[in-house]
Amino acid sequence: MRVKIIVFDMDGVLVDVGNSWQFVHESFKVDGGDNFRRFLNREISYGEFMEADIGLWGRVRIDFLEGILAKVPLMKGAESTVKQLRNAGYRTAIISAGISILAERVQEELGIDYAFANRLIVDGDGFLIGRGEEVVNPFKKAAVLREVAAREHTAPRCCAVVGDSIFDVPMFREAGFSIAFNANDERVKEAADIVIEEKNLEKVLPYFC
Repeated sequence: MRVKIIVFDMDGVLVDVGNSWQFVHESFKVDGGDNFRRFLNREISYGEFMEADIGLWGRVRIDFLEGILAKVPLMKGAESTVKQLRNAGYRTAIISAGISILAERVQEELGIDYAFANRLIVDGDGFLIGRGEEVVNPFKKAAVLREVAAREHTAPRCCAVVGDSIFDVPMFREAGFSIAFNANDERVKEAADIVIEEKNLEKVLPYFC
C-alpha cells in the first residue's frame, strides 16, 4: 500500500531534545525521574505520572511554560524536510507523549497537519492546576496512529512512522514503513525498516521523495 501519511515522534525527532518533560524539569531544577520509573513499573497510571510531574513545578502560569518550551530547538533539517514532504503530497502528523504546548508550536512552525500530545490543564486565570489531559499514553501510541489513519480515511499500513524510542515500536509494527531516527535502543533499530544514525532529518527524504 502506498504511504500517504508520515507520522513523526516529536522529542528527539522533530526537536533536538530527548524529552520535553525533562526539558521543563531542568528549567525548574527538579527531577522527575522517579515519577517516570514508577509509571514504567506500572505502579502509577499515566495520568498519575503527569500529575506528579506537573506538581514538581509549583504554582505557575501556562505562558511561563510556553516561554520555556519556546527555547527548544528544532531538529536539523526539520523545516526543509516537512516542507518537501508536504510539497510531495504527503499528510503529516505528530504523535508524542510530550507536552502539547511544544507539539502545537512545532505544528504551526512546520505546517504539520495533525499534532497529538499531552495537555496541561489550567484554571480561569491561566495557572496550572497540577493535572494533565492524557492524549498520548506512551504505551498506546499505536491507537493514536490508527486514529490519524481513520481521519484520513485510510489504514495504518498507509502510514510511515519516524521515531526514536521503544514506545514508537508498536507504531512501527502497524505502519507500512518505519524509520528509526537517531535511536539509542537496539530494539528500536531492529524493529524499523530503515535506521538513520545522523541527526539530520533530511536523511529521511530519499525514502519518500
